[in-house]
Amino acid sequence: MFRTRRLRKTEGIRRLVRETKLSVDDFVYPLFIEEGKNIETEIVSMPGIKRWSLDRISKELEEVVALKIPAVLLFGIPSNKDSAGTETWNDNGIIQQAVRFIKKNYPSLYVITDVCFCEYTSHGHCGIVHNNDVDNDATLVNIAKQVISHAKAGVDMVAPSGMMDGTIDMIRQSLDNSGFLNLPIMAYSVKYASAFYGPFRDAADSAPTFGDRRTYQMDPSNRDEGMREATFDDQEGADILMVKPALSYLDIIRDLKNNFDRPIACYNVSGEYAMVKAATEKGWIDGEKVMLESLLSMKRAGADIIITYFAKEAAKVLLKR
Repeated sequence: MFRTRRLRKTEGIRRLVRETKLSVDDFVYPLFIEEGKNIETEIVSMPGIKRWSLDRISKELEEVVALKIPAVLLFGIPSNKDSAGTETWNDNGIIQQAVRFIKKNYPSLYVITDVCFCEYTSHGHCGIVHNNDVDNDATLVNIAKQVISHAKAGVDMVAPSGMMDGTIDMIRQSLDNSGFLNLPIMAYSVKYASAFYGPFRDAADSAPTFGDRRTYQMDPSNRDEGMREATFDDQEGADILMVKPALSYLDIIRDLKNNFDRPIACYNVSGEYAMVKAATEKGWIDGEKVMLESLLSMKRAGADIIITYFAKEAAKVLLKR
């Protein structure tokens, strides 16, 4: 008889044969930075996550550094919005200020910026709207302006999330032509039009005022299309390929891991976070164990990088171990 249980008998042997290991080094922690003063506002639908103004964010950054989390992903909430999202390429905009602040005061942190428009547009869509839909090519022109502004502020990596066709090619050419040849791109290569984004829209004040985003984000039914999207981004010069959301799309993470010789990222999104928090509050699950099992499943599926709101909590547990 084959006795596979021999290698499960004690914690010592389980540790020796463990195939997948979760580390603080895997995590990127998202931060919501709001223009203004004295802002430290908890997001009701995302317990433990807050919006911060720059004059209050130091205690959060100090904790991130102390926990040895290597990177942060910045989302900005501006005080002024317009139909084009022009604040995204304002060299003194909230994200540009945040990048300079973090790089000056917390130089060990690797800073990634979200490149999109939904937080900055009056209509909440991810670009220029014509005839009640996002104009792909007009939006690309503004994406180029945004990434150059982020690059001049000193960002370490840009992460375009809008799912416009040709985004990576536009960004790579714009960065290279402006002298930023070594600035990497993390592409939201396979981003689904998901119901799991709801709490994020509370956090970033980015809900669309009309319609939805299904004309540019992917249909959750489609798997092969994800490979096509990732292939385009790979060919256009993306340095990292991402899948978003994570938990309902572990098969897509594995597809990318098996087919591309690039680091694979996944985004453990707000709805996934909120469900664990809500069930934990009800006493229905052991939140810490579910958190770690969920993150481990993303790593096992093939993610090299996990963007997660659990980063601080998971880091505390992992470092204690």
